[in-house]
Amino acid sequence: MKGPLFYSKILLFGEYGIIKDSKGLSIPYNFYNGALKVDENPSEEAKKSNASLRKFVSYLEQLEKDQSELVTFNIDVLKADIERGMHFDSSIPQGYGVGSSGALVAAIYDKYADNKITVLENLTREKLLHLKTIFSQMESFFHGKSSGLDPLNSYLSIPILINSKDNIEATGIPSQSTNGKGAVFLLDSGIVGETAPMVTIFMENLKDQGFRTMLKTQFIKHTDACVENFLGGDMKALFENTKKLSKVVLSNFKPMIPEAFHGIWQRGIDTNDYYLKLCGSGGGGYILGFTEDLEKARQSLKDYKLEVVYHF
Repeated sequence: MKGPLFYSKILLFGEYGIIKDSKGLSIPYNFYNGALKVDENPSEEAKKSNASLRKFVSYLEQLEKDQSELVTFNIDVLKADIERGMHFDSSIPQGYGVGSSGALVAAIYDKYADNKITVLENLTREKLLHLKTIFSQMESFFHGKSSGLDPLNSYLSIPILINSKDNIEATGIPSQSTNGKGAVFLLDSGIVGETAPMVTIFMENLKDQGFRTMLKTQFIKHTDACVENFLGGDMKALFENTKKLSKVVLSNFKPMIPEAFHGIWQRGIDTNDYYLKLCGSGGGGYILGFTEDLEKARQSLKDYKLEVVYHF
């Protein structure tokens, strides 16, 4: 048995900001994917995933009891499949900010939810928000607090524009330029990041008035501008605003940037060869990079593995 594939995602802009109503832009990333499956001879990895699904199903039972008007599942079939050894077979790296738990949540909803909303129907804002709320509750099992965006992106496999908490829409993004020099890339920090502790640090920082002011007057302002520039295809302005955003993140989100990368982050700002930003909650995993000249960025970062996500 093998279910349909669900892809990883990349939040190009909006990490942390969307908690405080900034704009955001999330795109599917088809390089990684996962599917529910049952193997005859499960690997150790498969057994671990199966054990995690057992805990998840208890959580979903409780969710159904508490919020039956939100979502219900065919729990009996789900339990029977887990008994048969079902696991989530995934190439999506965990703790890398590309939505490993989001793809799993999407797969479970797709296969076991009752009256599910599908990508084939007219996706009104109400339906998108309803899906996002369901996914937020489901994914909270893994992160403690989830926006529901990762599973939403994985489930629908289309770019999603976040205007604010209560205003999201499916969107188109400018088509990639195959011969363009510019690119968005992923830089592997080589460290696994944990989402929950990073979100806790952010929530603690929010208690500080200065941090809240910086968030509103700089971080959110630049994030919103980046989203508008990207969707509008204004690359000159996009790189100017990404540079500003990169500076603000380095100054105010240090705990979320692995220490070994503080210097590399600054070097990008100083040389303009590339600009780095957080990919997901940070603390490890991937770092997102933007460059107007991919070859220059590759030279500058020759000790690191770069994965291109999007060509300008």
